[in-house]
Amino acid sequence: MTGEGRRMSGKLGAAWGVAGVAALLGYAVFRLAPLSLEALASPWQWYHGVFAAVWILFMAHAEGYRGFQKAFSPRVAARARYLARHPRADHLLLAPLFCMGFIHATSRRRIVATSITGGVITLVLLVRLLPQPWRGIVDAGVVLGLTWGLVALLVFSWRAATDPGFAPATDVPGDDPRPSPQAK
Repeated sequence: MTGEGRRMSGKLGAAWGVAGVAALLGYAVFRLAPLSLEALASPWQWYHGVFAAVWILFMAHAEGYRGFQKAFSPRVAARARYLARHPRADHLLLAPLFCMGFIHATSRRRIVATSITGGVITLVLLVRLLPQPWRGIVDAGVVLGLTWGLVALLVFSWRAATDPGFAPATDVPGDDPRPSPQAK
């Protein structure tokens, strides 16, 4: 492959990686938002309102800010940029998995990615068992966190594509493990 073809395939792979992750987050928001709105049709007691307020603030901070804005989104964007600069056919094909750290990542990153995914699947199955309005309240917090994460992903991806100083850790084996100034 020529140098120009390699650069183009890397850029397309990076775009595919970010788009795949964004689609995953967007699909989850699309599926959960109506369920969270169903809670409004259920009768509420005062403690539902208190729990909803605390839960939504907690999820905004824990999932949206700490989970997505400070960790996941900058790393996905950094890994997409790495992919654009170091394209390999298998990584390009599986770009969303590459960007999320499931493949060609340090052992620690793969373990964390797999553990978080397993935990999320378990929680999704458990939350499905909750009656309304509890399920809707929990889903509302998750929708807020996922939406925050989607926006953060798009912002960090733009920065990765346009800012040469953007340098969060990629967790790619042998890559520079510098801490992320953007994620602080």
